[in-house]
Formats: sequence, C-alpha cells, structure tokens
Amino acid sequence: MRQRVVRVALTAALVAVVLLAVPLALAIRSSLYAGQRDTLERAALAAAVRVSPEYATGDPVELPRAPAGGHLGLYDPQQAKRAGSGPWTADAPVHRTFGGEVVRGRSGGDLVAAVPVSHAEQVIGVIRASSPADAVRDRVLTAWAVLLSVTVAALGIAVLFARHQARALAAPLEDLSRHCRAVAEGNLNARAAPSNIAEINQVARTHNTMLHSLSELLRRERDFAANASHQLRTPLAGLQLALESGLAQGDDARLRPVLNEALATAHRLHHTVEEVLRLSRSPDRPRPAAGDIAVARLLQETQEHWHGLFAADGRRLECDTHDVPADVLVPSGPVSEVLGVLLDNARIHGHGTVRLVARDLNDALAFDVSDEGVAEGESAQLFDRGHTGGHGTGIGLALASELAHSIGGRLSLTRRAPATFTLLVPVREAGSEGNAPAGR
Repeated sequence: MRQRVVRVALTAALVAVVLLAVPLALAIRSSLYAGQRDTLERAALAAAVRVSPEYATGDPVELPRAPAGGHLGLYDPQQAKRAGSGPWTADAPVHRTFGGEVVRGRSGGDLVAAVPVSHAEQVIGVIRASSPADAVRDRVLTAWAVLLSVTVAALGIAVLFARHQARALAAPLEDLSRHCRAVAEGNLNARAAPSNIAEINQVARTHNTMLHSLSELLRRERDFAANASHQLRTPLAGLQLALESGLAQGDDARLRPVLNEALATAHRLHHTVEEVLRLSRSPDRPRPAAGDIAVARLLQETQEHWHGLFAADGRRLECDTHDVPADVLVPSGPVSEVLGVLLDNARIHGHGTVRLVARDLNDALAFDVSDEGVAEGESAQLFDRGHTGGHGTGIGLALASELAHSIGGRLSLTRRAPATFTLLVPVREAGSEGNAPAGR
C-alpha cells in the first residue's frame, strides 16, 4: 500500500509540475526574447533622436553606445552604413524599415530592431540595433535550468511528503491486518489499536465491536454445547446402566430383544452426542483411532438398525460392499452418523427402494445412498444450514457435511434422479496408526 500511495502522490505532483512548468518555460523563453527586442528598439529610438537631417551633407553623427555585445548603426537611403557598427550594407530588416515602420526580426544569427529616421515626412535614414541571439538563448537555457532544478526539488519534496503520508496511512492498516490474522489464527482477544486517521479509526472500532460480539456468540454457543452434553451424558449413562441391569436380571425372553434394541439405541445416541460435541469444539480435532470399524461390520449394523424402519413403511433397504476388502477401516462414529442422516433423508423424503453401496477407490471409500426419488434445489444450497428444500436439507445435511469434513472426507450430491448422495472417506488398513489415509 505504501508504494501505491507514493506512486499516486508522485504522479499527481508530476502532472501538476508538468502542467505548470511547460507553459512557464515557454513564457520565460518568449519573455526573454521579447525583452531583448524591446531593449534593441529602445536603443534604436534613442539613437534616432540624435541624428540630424544634415548628416547627409557630411555633418558627423554621434550615436550612443551599442547594446552589450551588439551593434548600433545608421544607414542612408542608399542602403549604406553611414555611422556606428553593423553590416556595411543594409540587410532585410533595414530595407523594410525604409517603408516607414519599425521592424523587429532576425538577420543571420542576430536579433534586429530597425527604427526609421524621418524629416519632413520622409525617411532619411534607418537606425539598426542588433545583438547576438545566442546570448538570449543562453539566458533562456539558464532560466530553464533553474526551473528544472526547482521542479526536481519540488518532486523530491513531494516524494518525501508522500512517503511520510504513506507511512501514516499504512501503519494503522498494517496493524489492523496483523490483528485480523491473529483472530484468524484463533486469538479472539486481539484488538485493533486506535489511529489518528478518523476513517481508519472507525474501521478499527467497528472491527473490535464485531470481534467482541463474535466472541460472546461463540462463548454462548460453546457453553450451550458443553451444558447440553453434560446434561445429556448423565441421563444417558443412567439409562444405559438401567438397561444393562435389566438385561442381566431379567428372565423374560420376550423383553430381551426390546431391551437389547433400547440399549443399542442408547449407545448410538451416546456416540451421536460425543460426535456433535467434538464437532462443536473443533471440526479439525483429531479423532481417536479406537473408534474405527470394518466396512462390512458397519454396513451390517446399519442394515440391522434401519431395516425395521423401512419395512414399517413398506420399503426395502439394500446394502452391498461390492469388492471392499475386509481389512479396510473407517471412523465408526462420524461415518455412522452421516449414513444415518442420509438414510433418514431417503426414508422421509425419498421413494421406493433405498440402496447403500460401499465402493473401493484404493485410498478412499465411496458410500452411495440412493433412492428412487428426485433431488430438487441447487446443489450448492443443499448443504447450507437452515436451507429447506426438496430432498431433506436443513440441519441434517449440513451436519453430515461437517462430520464428513472433520474426518477428511467429502459429502456431495452425485445424481439428481435417482437421488444419490456420495460420502468419500479416507481409509486405513487394520493395524495402522493415525488418521492419515494409507494406500493399499
């Protein structure tokens, strides 16, 4: 920014100087030449009043001193020089002056002013005053050199002033940029310092106010997530203990399947709470590898849980692993949650048979969830939080997309009819460490 400010200021100063200096240089040149011609004309007039009409009969003529470095001479009607200095014969300006007018012009390398000497309404002679044009040219060049020096000095002052102003303008903006980077890196306590420039100071105050509001909003959301998770964990733990105790003590064979299903649902709810809480704390927070599960087992558990729900609606759920190896592991919690959201969307908003297919892509797995319905709305808006549309958008798909991103995956709509959502998940082989994808 500093360089841009200096360039703009220098350009403005240069344009102003050029617009002023060029006409001024031309005016200086014209003025010096005009002034020299006026000097020559005055010298010629002063000499003309000293010429007596009897000079033609031999009366001596006393002319004043010629201009510095020039000539002053008297010429008779025969175009010959009678007194003073100058060419022996009349030149063009003198010849024209015999017409009765004062002539100002050039002859050779001289500036010339010729004045007629009149008597009895007749021109009886011409006074010619001249000086070298080079002398005037040297004075013009000297004046131009002075003007150029002043111009360069003015531009130099303009550059210094522009650099000073650039520092004054850029410093608070650079400070504001540093605070914005600090905020982007997670330091919500960073605050922009006040500035002496009113406009930038207003931006800094607005930035600090916005940051304070965001900090308060994030604090309330985190407090809510922490409070909600705490309040849910305790009753969920009690419910799981009660169900496990009922299974251990109950002898009624008819209640055992119901208790097992209720316990499995409580476990899934517990995992859901943990995943949502982890996502609210940090989407990029590493996930422990202990939660990984083989793909075949994941699809089996998913089919066992969702088969009854689809059957109750008179619909079918088909699951297939195709050629996925048995040793491929995926994160159990996030993938289960994403598949749950997609299957619930298909059950509520879709039609016909629902298919869940896992495909091997070497370093990743693709989970395709499709039904016989049609996905409506813009693809870019399907995963926007709060957007409601034709195939189960709103919070569900937005949460599923965030969960997929938290494990390095991606969720997208790959086909509108039949509606097909695809979850791409990086995989690990059994026994490998960490969360990075491993090629097989």
